[in-house]
Amino acid sequence: MESIKNKKKPGGRKPKKDTAIHRYYIRLNDEENTRFGILLLQSGMKDKTGFIKNMIFKTPMKTVKIDKAAMDYYVRLTNFYVQFQAIGNNYNQTVKAIKTNFSEKRGLALLYKLEKTTIELIVLSKKIIELTREFEQKHLSK
Repeated sequence: MESIKNKKKPGGRKPKKDTAIHRYYIRLNDEENTRFGILLLQSGMKDKTGFIKNMIFKTPMKTVKIDKAAMDYYVRLTNFYVQFQAIGNNYNQTVKAIKTNFSEKRGLALLYKLEKTTIELIVLSKKIIELTREFEQKHLSK
């Protein structure tokens, strides 16, 4: 009888193959806890652990990488755009002033100079567009 008492009977449930032994603790304030409870209710899940695991591993998570060089380039390009708008406004005002204040011969001479400067500006804007496309291909497509 003693040999029967010394043998342990296999009782309880069977051990799991992959036990969850890693724990993470978080603390929530009252507002965050209320929001968590609402999300839990909306999900329809009853188990908080399952809900948290589902939110972490099954919900797609987006990461945003901010490229400082791209931001600087964008800011400078925006400044160029503002300057081009100012040049356009000044161009219109200049043409009006030439038309009203000068004779036809003198006005044509001034418009010729303005046209040459405008062509230089167009060449510069095309170069800016080319550099922008090159920058987008090298840095923003990654």
